[in-house]
Amino acid sequence: MSTTAGPDRRARPETRAAILGAAVDLASAEGLEGLTIGRLATETGMSKSGLFRHFGSKEELQLATVEEASRIFVAAVVEPALRATEGEERLRALCDRYIAHLEQQTFAGGCFWGATTAEFDDRPGAVRDAIAGAYGAWTTELARQARLAADADPEQLAFELVSVAQGANSRYRLFGDGDAFARARTAFEGLLAAQRS
Repeated sequence: MSTTAGPDRRARPETRAAILGAAVDLASAEGLEGLTIGRLATETGMSKSGLFRHFGSKEELQLATVEEASRIFVAAVVEPALRATEGEERLRALCDRYIAHLEQQTFAGGCFWGATTAEFDDRPGAVRDAIAGAYGAWTTELARQARLAADADPEQLAFELVSVAQGANSRYRLFGDGDAFARARTAFEGLLAAQRS
């Protein structure tokens, strides 16, 4: 048995949730590389040593942040859509929830995945793998629902749906375009209508 003190993962759930909520917001705005225990200590008013007990390294903090962002996304987007019948109805529900999630600016910096996929796309390692796994699961589910809806090219439809949403998020964040999400909904409607043709 090791006598070396490691991260204390037995943190009270409400404390850990508050820490990770702040971490997700920071990472969405400043990137995961800008997310440090020192920066997070400043944001949360906690001591660096207190945070270090929860997350023993910067990478562990980054991985926990990706996991929390995924949990928030699933709760906001995927779980509400599960009430819809699989196939076209669920695909529409997922798209609607996806745009609502972006429009409501759930994360301080907009789309967490838009920020982190661009930041880590060329950086090998565990953090990149975690981002790719979570983001890949989302696009795979869109393609699966498109396949159940009898779309001729489900992967293409999933690609286009995600691209439209990411484009709307970028346009809103960069230009403050208040119509960006309405335009995304119009584009989604066109793509989903086309798959029925």
